[in-house]
Amino acid sequence: MAETGDVTTLNTLITTLIDSIEGYETSAGDIRDPALAQRFTARAQERRRAVTDLQESVRRLGGNPADDGSIAGGAHRMFVNLKQAVTGSDDKAIVNEVERGEDYLKGKFEAALKDEGLSGDARGAVQQAWESVRSGHDEMSRLKHSMGG
Repeated sequence: MAETGDVTTLNTLITTLIDSIEGYETSAGDIRDPALAQRFTARAQERRRAVTDLQESVRRLGGNPADDGSIAGGAHRMFVNLKQAVTGSDDKAIVNEVERGEDYLKGKFEAALKDEGLSGDARGAVQQAWESVRSGHDEMSRLKHSMGG
């Protein structure tokens, strides 16, 4: 039997990570600097592994794992696309948006880790995915600041 709270929490994180993957892929296609595009592509691949691991955890808990991004993520991507069209895909603006997304993702994971109702198995899965999130957040924050953002 699925632990409803655990499955809900993990699925929320999965959809947010999928949004992150799509954001990185979009940004990799729009950014002018090939080295940054490569970094974004690598982050997207890393996030795919985190999604797969969380989906497996949901299955082990007896739930059905999410496999699509959120509606809010779709709206965010449309806003980013509109902003890029207006700003001409400025690399600094793209990095700022990616870092903003990382802040949001970091907040979601921190909230999940503070959830005292989360089972040990679910907490372990969140902690493992958190390593990717924290690393990505820190990298994008440093990148933003190095660009004067």
